[in-house]
Amino acid sequence: MKLCPILGSVFALCAVNAGAAEPAAPPKAAERCEAAVSDTITLMRGKQVREIQFTAAKRSLTPTGETEFSVKGEGRYTGASGNAVPFSYSCAYDAKNGATSGAMFRELSVASARPVVSSHQPWQPDLAKLSPESCESAIASALKDKHPQAGTIVSATETRRLQPAPEARIGLEGQGTVQHAPGLAASLFSYHCEFDSASGKLMRAQAKD
Repeated sequence: MKLCPILGSVFALCAVNAGAAEPAAPPKAAERCEAAVSDTITLMRGKQVREIQFTAAKRSLTPTGETEFSVKGEGRYTGASGNAVPFSYSCAYDAKNGATSGAMFRELSVASARPVVSSHQPWQPDLAKLSPESCESAIASALKDKHPQAGTIVSATETRRLQPAPEARIGLEGQGTVQHAPGLAASLFSYHCEFDSASGKLMRAQAKD
């Protein structure tokens, strides 16, 4: 509440506008984004994918602009051998034109990161604190900064490779595809990350496309 002038020096209590309420997420935001994520998973995994499910309880929709919304969540797909593969995902939705962009998914496992072992001296890094997803998120952000109109960015988890890095760090390399702008064909990119071997903290992330 505050004092508002009514007439000359006469004032009365009036309500203060605390700010405009956040725009409500359009009902099709989650549906459209999850459809785009499904397409991305099918494109990347092909015949490995039998069924894709999304967990409604893990879904979040956040406004990022007047008509833009960020959709994030988790789900799982069933592989050809019947195994369930959990993943997280993110996507942007524009309510103005109903378009989606930046549909990405990350498999929630470090099992697919296959270490490269020296033939002379076995290298066994501690993976307990290592998060390949933090590396790939940083790479996606770097690509978005380099290509502001970038559409789908996908890191191919099956290309992950661990290897020793300078200063006793753990190196992670891999590949993926990036769509530089909506409507363009996806092109290949490679990336390199380095983690502190003691804390698992991401120390470096670099992408080449």
